Amino acid sequence: MKISWSIVGSTIGLSAAMVLMVAAPAFGQGEKEGQGQAVITILPKHDGDAVPNFSAQDVKLKVDGKDSSVSNLVPLRGAHDNLELVVLIDGGARANLGNQLDEMSKFITSLPPNARVAVAYMEFGRAVLQSPLTTDHAQAARGLHLTSGVPGSNGSPYFCISDLAKHWPQGDGTARREVLMVTDGVDEYNRRYDPDDPYVQAAVSDSVRAGLVVYAIYFRNRGRADNTFYENNAGQNLILQITDATGGKSFWEGTGNPVSFDPYLEELSRRLKNQYELSFLTHSNGKPMVDNLKLKISAPGLEVDAPHQVLVARPGMAQD
Repeated sequence: MKISWSIVGSTIGLSAAMVLMVAAPAFGQGEKEGQGQAVITILPKHDGDAVPNFSAQDVKLKVDGKDSSVSNLVPLRGAHDNLELVVLIDGGARANLGNQLDEMSKFITSLPPNARVAVAYMEFGRAVLQSPLTTDHAQAARGLHLTSGVPGSNGSPYFCISDLAKHWPQGDGTARREVLMVTDGVDEYNRRYDPDDPYVQAAVSDSVRAGLVVYAIYFRNRGRADNTFYENNAGQNLILQITDATGGKSFWEGTGNPVSFDPYLEELSRRLKNQYELSFLTHSNGKPMVDNLKLKISAPGLEVDAPHQVLVARPGMAQD
């Protein structure tokens, strides 16, 4: 996601950009001004309700534990609805994933006409794209196929998400980048649950630096390690680190495969329609850094999903 910056001196309605002039945070000795962007999802607390009115003034955030200021809040709808989505499927998934392919195809073909989408498979540490990013959703959906189901054909889904983040397919550099992973999250190279798993931490950092929002649907693999409750529970918790860090969501029902993906795909569609681009001013040490983000919205009747980590850069520095 390329970072560009503009501050406009008025606050306008949700149908266009909501922008707030702010005073820059007070910088201590040796501190510099930093800027960042994040894609956040704002939903009504109760399904079926309309999103209540709110403004940028209702959003409070801390970056790296320090108060920071909202400079721009843009609803990603209409002219701003510029989406790139990769559906990333574990190459070792069990063969009954084939029962879900029709549902996934319907989801892909139901995306907004201007959304660019591609299907990729996790194979030996790489995200292997089946087509370029395209607005021809039917063509993209034709990339869906049965997996090899060979145990160990994908040693670590975290290698694959890092590979995708570093080699995002060529598209619109200003579009928001979203990923739907289908995997059980088991890391064959580090099977025990380790919250500091280096491959997971690298995948988190790479995803944040690339501006990805990652969603995941839990689906078991064929390997022996994927048959134990411990391994599957560990995999789910590792996936959660990436989805939480990037502002996405993990979908699962215990450690069994879901009967249908439809409820998850419907929720994902709802979330994609209620996203906002948040720009902010904060403190910086002068280098692009991944920092922790805490965000709250004070308007009643709303819940917000925001990334737990964001990339902070100096003004004028473009980040791909």
